[in-house]
Amino acid sequence: MSATIRLTVGQAIVKFLGQQYSERDGVRRKFFAGCFGIFGHGNVAGLGQALLQAELDEPDALPYHQGRNEQAMVHIAVGYSRQKDRLETFAVTASVGPGAANMLTGAALATVNRIPVLLLPADIFATRIASPVLQELEQPYGYDVSVNDAFRPLSKFFDRVWRPEQLPAALLGAMRVLTDPVESGAVTVALPEDVQAEAHDWPVELFAERVWRIPRPVPEPEVIERAAEIIRGAERPMIVAGGGVTYAEANEELRAFVDATGIPIGETQAGKGSLPYDHPLNTGAIGATGTTAANEIAGSADVIIGIGTRYSDFTTASKTVWQHPGVRFININVAGLDAVKQAGLPVIADAKRALPALQEALAGYRTATDYQHLATRLAGEWDARVVASHHNGYGASNGVLAQSEVLGAVEAAMDPRDVVVCAAGSLPGDLHGMWRTRERKGYHVEYGFSCMGYEIPGGIGVSLAAPDRDVFVTVGDGSYLMMPTELVTAVQEGIKIIVVLLQNHGYASIGALSESHGGQRFGTKYRFRSAESGRLDGGVLPVDLAANAESLGVTVYRAKTLAELTAALAKAKAATTAVMVHVDTDLYEQSPSGDGWWDVPVAEVSTIESTRQARTMYEKHKAAQRPYVAPTQ
Repeated sequence: MSATIRLTVGQAIVKFLGQQYSERDGVRRKFFAGCFGIFGHGNVAGLGQALLQAELDEPDALPYHQGRNEQAMVHIAVGYSRQKDRLETFAVTASVGPGAANMLTGAALATVNRIPVLLLPADIFATRIASPVLQELEQPYGYDVSVNDAFRPLSKFFDRVWRPEQLPAALLGAMRVLTDPVESGAVTVALPEDVQAEAHDWPVELFAERVWRIPRPVPEPEVIERAAEIIRGAERPMIVAGGGVTYAEANEELRAFVDATGIPIGETQAGKGSLPYDHPLNTGAIGATGTTAANEIAGSADVIIGIGTRYSDFTTASKTVWQHPGVRFININVAGLDAVKQAGLPVIADAKRALPALQEALAGYRTATDYQHLATRLAGEWDARVVASHHNGYGASNGVLAQSEVLGAVEAAMDPRDVVVCAAGSLPGDLHGMWRTRERKGYHVEYGFSCMGYEIPGGIGVSLAAPDRDVFVTVGDGSYLMMPTELVTAVQEGIKIIVVLLQNHGYASIGALSESHGGQRFGTKYRFRSAESGRLDGGVLPVDLAANAESLGVTVYRAKTLAELTAALAKAKAATTAVMVHVDTDLYEQSPSGDGWWDVPVAEVSTIESTRQARTMYEKHKAAQRPYVAPTQ
């Protein structure tokens, strides 16, 4: 009979998580960097007690970190894991009821972005002896339902541990999914609050070091030959580099492939930085927020080689960016779900394994010199537009800086290895098209869920994962107001992030979208309600977000002119703690556009003339949409 150790369920979870490791390419890493938690009656005496005991007895096993908002804690874990190429993450615990429910948005973000994070929400009593307990959701059709059931569609794995005996299977199942590059996402193990405190005799083997090998699937030779045959028949092939390139650490393999074949690339949001921005065949961002260079090359491309992309509507410009009548797709991806999109030839494999195999199969193939020169020229023309927008003198002429001027100053203040972080509003579009990424992992924009409020906690996660790189968090006032709370966490933990807050008194992105779609920027500006009109079109609100940040313990530098901004960024760069640079920007000035389209339906009938005109334009763009279902055979 094997030896056992008597621990509570909470203590067993902490001890187990502290012994989990990931391994890829012979490099072993501790899988959980720690646990973020906010405690309430549902977990304070269970997991809370277990984390305290571990901190006293085994301080390096699963270090505890305090958060201020449950959603934000999940964002921190996501930012950390993404910067670590999904090979490490955090666990996150919250109390039953509203604490657990607050994590739902974070769970959705993690799963949409395919990022592993372990969620440990407290749950209702398994015994039900005290039901209904405080914060319990009662349903007449079943007494086993709690708010945690809402995690089921948002998680890649979900289990509820009603009895201690169920815990080993739940934990092993959770680890299986967390370390699977195909199934990565939120993993939820719901823990009834009475069960967390219940003791059980566990086999000691459960707590031995356990190494989970992250696989690198290799491509089938026959599929590689078929892909090479399709590419050899192409005159204007193009690569779409997605996040899978970087997660697979295949950046050098991509560079070698591009150099050998002369095939130009466009980059998705997650794929930004797959190659340095100034590589002669990198045409930059593709799609709705793309560059004129990438979108022009895409418009006539006859074969698309998608590498680690899920082909979101922004990448495909809502399926209008590729207009060649016979365009075909080859999709290199570890996930079959993505590999078959656009009716493409699925090459189900890790990019680091597939690209060298495909390069070998294409030995002697190279695109025409004129085609390569075209890609290089178009990329250069776009870059010139970007540089001009950074120095367009808008602020000097109008008394308030343009967003493009601010981004130019931020980019100039950064070292090549520093990281820019963003998530929502007009900034992600501008960053995608204009940011000149120089080194791997230097660009971190959460655009799968585009979650307002992600920026600051996500930046904290990036900084925890890469403490040797300065992290510049770019955020608009609208997104800042959603979740500034983790500035306190950064101050508490001594985590340096540089928050660049662009204050334009409204929603710039949705405002511009509303205007272009006939909505006249309705509900997108921060204004008093006018006594005369009864509408929100009065004066600008006297909101001082710089003072708000200062009240949370952050040093703030205010800037209004480009010279003041440059000086403030230099001070922020030299700082050793969390700082903010607050700068006023224009709500209306638009950055250079790559002319991509995004399918946002316009009212089919309206009494408003601007809406009717927008509907006419919408139908014109809609006519260019294509299903992309042609076979590759």
